[in-house]
Amino acid sequence: MGAGGRMSVPPSAKKSEADIHQRAPHSKPPFTLSQIKKAIPPHCFQRSVIRSFSYVVHDLIWASLFYYIATNYFHLLPYPLSYLAWPIYWAFQGCILTGVWVIAHECGHHAFSDYQWLDNTVGLILHSALLVPYFSWKYSHRRHHSNTGSLDKDEVFVPKTKSQLAWYSKYLNNPPGRFITLTIQLTIGWPLYLMFNVSGRPYSRFACHFDPHGPIYSERERLQIYISDASVLAITYGLYRLAVSKGVAWVLCVYGCPLLIVNGFLVLITYLQHTHPALPHYDASEWDWLRGALATIDRDYGILNKVFHNITDTHMAHHLFSTMPHYHAMEATKAIKPVLGDYYQFDGTPFYKAMWREAKECIYVGPEGDHNKGVFWYQNKF
Repeated sequence: MGAGGRMSVPPSAKKSEADIHQRAPHSKPPFTLSQIKKAIPPHCFQRSVIRSFSYVVHDLIWASLFYYIATNYFHLLPYPLSYLAWPIYWAFQGCILTGVWVIAHECGHHAFSDYQWLDNTVGLILHSALLVPYFSWKYSHRRHHSNTGSLDKDEVFVPKTKSQLAWYSKYLNNPPGRFITLTIQLTIGWPLYLMFNVSGRPYSRFACHFDPHGPIYSERERLQIYISDASVLAITYGLYRLAVSKGVAWVLCVYGCPLLIVNGFLVLITYLQHTHPALPHYDASEWDWLRGALATIDRDYGILNKVFHNITDTHMAHHLFSTMPHYHAMEATKAIKPVLGDYYQFDGTPFYKAMWREAKECIYVGPEGDHNKGVFWYQNKF
């Protein structure tokens, strides 16, 4: 299920638990963005229409194959194999469609080709098919990249200080509470963010990715928000017609459950990229763009690194140079690691273990001591 002989960045030697919790540097880096860029081979910044489309075709072939097998052969399986086959399909199809989601995300960064109109066309089609408002998310996500690590202006997974926590937070700081929190986050967290800005940056009034006149967007962006809404509405209507024709159960099995997997991985990947005991966050007195971009961490998802087009294990390079195509990101990551030194963060903990650990240890952020009051670290003591 991997593409074209690409290799994941080999994880560094296995870290001990103490090493994993060793905090990343938070002072002004001794290097500049220009110096980081000079370490990367120039061809890594070149975008190829043919190569980019090859990944679209690759993913859609796999998705079509899984669909064909499920709809043509599952009903022939004897009981209970027919019931066991569907969850396997959901998992495999969900992972492949997460890769499709990542390609659409790349279109939003203008990393798919040299042609903005082509990137927007491909991104709009792919994201709409997954019920994502392409332009709406493109613009809010761009602001996330512009303000990563800022407690005041970052767009998503903005950690709260202890005083900002809800009253019930301390009652969820236990295994059952963490299970409930993670279940909600991974199942309905994505639509809650799109519709109600849950876990997003606070605005002075109600914020919604489907509202062209909401506070997230500027006047010049509003028309494209309408286009995103219309595209998602068209797909929703198509799903309705399918449900009328083939039944709600058919649509849920073939499309709905894989989409649930996509949404869960999207939330999990983003959460783990920006949530770790070693990562700092900054208030306005300390934040700058480069330190914010470095306040991210690469993770290891095993074989899924390839399936997800390495958005998981090359995330720091992506934040530094978001217009770089994903198929060059591994080479770029290897090139910048000697420059970044201790500023480069990688955690090879299996994602399912890391998810539970971060939910336990990263409850809120706060400064420590009288110095560096503008630097905030994750804490969990009530």
